[in-house]
Amino acid sequence: MKNRHYYLIADTETTKRQTVADFGAVLMTKQGEIIEQYGVMVLGHFGKMPLFSDPTAADAEIWSEQSAQRRAKGYDKMLEDGARSIASVAHINQWLARIKAQYNPTLTAYQLSFDLGKCRNTGINLGMFGARFCLLKAAKKVFYPLADYQEFCYDNNLLTKGGKYGRNKIASATADTMAKYLLGIDLEDEPHMALEDARDYEAVILAEILKTKTRNQLMELGQ
Repeated sequence: MKNRHYYLIADTETTKRQTVADFGAVLMTKQGEIIEQYGVMVLGHFGKMPLFSDPTAADAEIWSEQSAQRRAKGYDKMLEDGARSIASVAHINQWLARIKAQYNPTLTAYQLSFDLGKCRNTGINLGMFGARFCLLKAAKKVFYPLADYQEFCYDNNLLTKGGKYGRNKIASATADTMAKYLLGIDLEDEPHMALEDARDYEAVILAEILKTKTRNQLMELGQ
């Protein structure tokens, strides 16, 4: 196994105290096959601290306080149904240590510095993975320059404010937009749940990049 390249995509949903409430990760091969997946609510953080929200966001926006309350209820339902379990930080670190020992994967996340920081605040040890790159940085360098990608974003109003003063409309580079570009505009909106985001959106992006880029090239692109 150690002669093959594996990739561990980590994702987090956070609390207002900048810790991890929902931790998810998928282990995949260069060919895009998901080998293992792991999604848990973090003991002592989920349910103890409110989910992150932006008090300036409109009610219908994903990061509004109302949305945070709805998402918390959704997580509670997942716990009741068995779609999620609650795990201690120690259990998460044990899972990560096993993955490291068994597969020695390259770590990535769509905003790597963000997820590393929030995991560090929580005691989740992503630092054990020495080889790592930012999937967002790599994806922007691969897809963003493509005229086809730019047209897709403008045709489907997948735009954000850019420029020095945030006045210009530019193509979005979110995982949701990238995955819709690859799978089709009818793809459901990214749910902003850690496992689902990593498995159904970010893994799709990484698998597409791996069709033409080597691990070493990815490491350079994602720095």
